[in-house]
Amino acid sequence: MKSPQNFSTLPADLDARVTRFGLRIAAGLTERNASLPHDVSERLRFAREQALARAAQARAARTSVSTASPGVVQMGSTLALSGGPRGADGGNGLWAKLVSALPLLALLAGLLLMQQGQIHEQIVAAAEVDTALLSDNLPPSAFRDPGFAEFLRDGQE
Repeated sequence: MKSPQNFSTLPADLDARVTRFGLRIAAGLTERNASLPHDVSERLRFAREQALARAAQARAARTSVSTASPGVVQMGSTLALSGGPRGADGGNGLWAKLVSALPLLALLAGLLLMQQGQIHEQIVAAAEVDTALLSDNLPPSAFRDPGFAEFLRDGQE
């Protein structure tokens, strides 16, 4: 039976295994690179150069966005509903502004409906208490008793 391993060394061991595996894969690819035909190696070289150029562009774009002032978001061309890059006047179209306001309107409508539902629940609860009180035979002095008011509050919760 194996002894339990220390979990703090497990990620380091896993990292070392992954590194060794990567090095073995790279060595195997390097060995077989010499036996590849010239056109395949040229295509691979060209693909590597393109990948490096894209990575450099991505890094440059990432640094330009991170150096922008807080709250400023750099955006490309905005698409209007017509499918064109921008409106005929060069700015955002009216449709784009209306569509961007729809989520806000939906949020406000949802909040109003929730508030109306809560008000309705409070009214129904108060009506139930009033109905129970009015249908019961209680002396008028019971309504002046502070303990009775506490009893009513505990009954609602």
